[in-house]
Amino acid sequence: MKLKIKKGSTVKVIAGSDKGKTGSVLEVYPKTMRIKVQGVRIQTNLDKKENQLVKTEGTIHYSNVQLVESKSTPKAKAKKKTASKTA
Repeated sequence: MKLKIKKGSTVKVIAGSDKGKTGSVLEVYPKTMRIKVQGVRIQTNLDKKENQLVKTEGTIHYSNVQLVESKSTPKAKAKKKTASKTA
């Protein structure tokens, strides 16, 4: 299934613990239908090499987000009104 959400698009979370947050899409995983959104589902992991805590974004299912603005979709242009000729 092809996802309409692309990398770089702006989305709003509509379900889950991060409901209401907006962010840009960092990565898309089409096989599992999951995406990684900036600032959403923050996970804390221990970096064993440097012995520090590292915060990273986790993945969420694409059905839990709503597309706000697409990177690939051009903005709509305003149409000019033309004067109609009446005889």
